[in-house]
This record gives sequence, structure tokens and C-alpha cells, in this order.
Amino acid sequence: MRYRSAGEYYKELFGTKVYRIALSAGCTCPNRDGKLGYGGCIFCSGSGSGEFAASRDLPVREQLRVAKEKVAAKNKDGKYIAYFQNFTNTYGDEEVLLSKYEEAIADPEVVGLAIGTRPDCISERMYEILSDLAGRTYLWVELGLQTIHEASAKWMRRGYALPVFEEAVRRLSQIPGNLGVIVHVISDLPVETKEQMLETVSYCAHLPIHGIKIANLNVLRNTDLAAEYEKKPFPLMDRNEYSAFAAEAVERLRPDMVVYRLTGDGAKRDLIAPLWVADKRMTRNTIDAYFREHDVVQGRLY
Repeated sequence: MRYRSAGEYYKELFGTKVYRIALSAGCTCPNRDGKLGYGGCIFCSGSGSGEFAASRDLPVREQLRVAKEKVAAKNKDGKYIAYFQNFTNTYGDEEVLLSKYEEAIADPEVVGLAIGTRPDCISERMYEILSDLAGRTYLWVELGLQTIHEASAKWMRRGYALPVFEEAVRRLSQIPGNLGVIVHVISDLPVETKEQMLETVSYCAHLPIHGIKIANLNVLRNTDLAAEYEKKPFPLMDRNEYSAFAAEAVERLRPDMVVYRLTGDGAKRDLIAPLWVADKRMTRNTIDAYFREHDVVQGRLY
């Protein structure tokens, strides 16, 4: 095993392949509604990084039905994780959000729930809700950290300081039951060195978290990052350079951590750079080949 992938983890947990279905809870974000700002994070698309989520206008049960139909031919065992992906899915009326979570896990084919959010958007009531859910289903809470470096966080307009993230991880990790924390980080930032990016990965490896998503920066249309890129294009790693970076990152992770993602995943229609990420199969094959050639093993540098 070069690294512990999500697919392998799900097979260990459920005994079969499990599909994540991207859903919309109809939420917004404090970086968009005026609480912190209006433009979102510099890289965030108009869909709130949920390009593959179902329509927010549909009830959750209908979102699930439509999404399952699309992958039914590939998912013979019919097991799914309901993934509230785009924007900030603990930000809003807690009781309304709870009803949507409940609607998702009521589906007999849904074996778990994943909720993407910000660490500064988990209220006391929401901690209670998450604790209750963790006692009744498998639950993953995904936190967008992106970087540990405050200058970089300011550049991307993240909107909260590192201690806020640390407190959320501490509280979530102490919830009993089946709750795992997944942290999102972004590499290839034009304001960071490679060593700074790897420092963020190493930092995450020493947290009480279950898994990590490592995405390379994607420049997407209609974002403030795209406007900056068009004015003054900045260099981004090519596929081979990124494969080498991913290898160093994986070797710094704790051996038991689940690696949910190793590259960015923006919609092709909106992608400006780097264009190579649009070919997912080629990218995955290149990374896998690099890992084999260089005998990359998760946790070697932990």
C-alpha cells in the first residue's frame, strides 16, 4: 500500500465500494453574506466549491434519488455517503439543517453522512447535533483549513485565525461515537514555498484527525483568483512536479490517516489553470507511477 485511500478505507469499513453523493443544504458562507465579506475566498467558485452537488432547489430525498440514478450502473451494492459539500453546511438555522441531515440518513442506502464546513461556523447547538448524529450513523466533518500560514490565509481571505481551527478540531475529536474529522489543505499557492506547503501537511499529521484532502490550487473562471491570474499569471506545478510534491506530502502523513484526495477537482468548463488536472485518469496514473518508481510509502517521514 502506497497510501491509505478513501476507497480502501470504505471497503474496510463497509465491505464494499461506497459512493459519496454531493448534496446541497442550501447554505451560504460568512465570506459571502456580509458577515465577513462578500466575495468568498479568493479561489472559491460561485458554486461554493460544490461543482458536482445536486440542485439546492430540490428536497434532499430528491437530490439523493437523482444522484443515485447517475451512478446506479457502477454501484451494484447501492451504498452511499450523503455529502453536504458546497458552501458552509453548519451555517444557518440549526433545526432546518438538522432536518436535512435527518432526511439524508433516513434513506436506507445511505450508510454515512459527511458535512463540509468552516471551523468558525459551528455553534453550541450544532456541536450538540453533531454529537447526536455521531451516535446514530457514521459522520465525517470536513474543515477547510487550506494553510497554517497566516499571511497566506489573509491573502486567500479565509476569515479566521488558526486557533479557531484548532479549537474546533479539539472539540470535534472529543465527541464520542463514529465521528471523523477531515481537513482540507491547498498546495501550490503562489504566496508559499514548497516547504511552507509541506509544513501545513506535517501540522495536520499531528492533529487528532481522521483524514485529509490535499488539493493543488485550481484557477477557476469567475473567481477573484482568476482575475489576479489574468492580470499577472503565476507559475503552477506541472503534472510531474506535482506528483513529486504529493509523494513528499504523503510520506509526512500519519500512517493511519485516510487520504481522500491528492489533487484539485474543479469543473472542466470553469478551469483556467492548470489544465492537466482535467484529465483525471492521466493525473492519477502519473502520480501512482511516480509513487511506485520512488517507493513512496505513507508515514515514512512522519
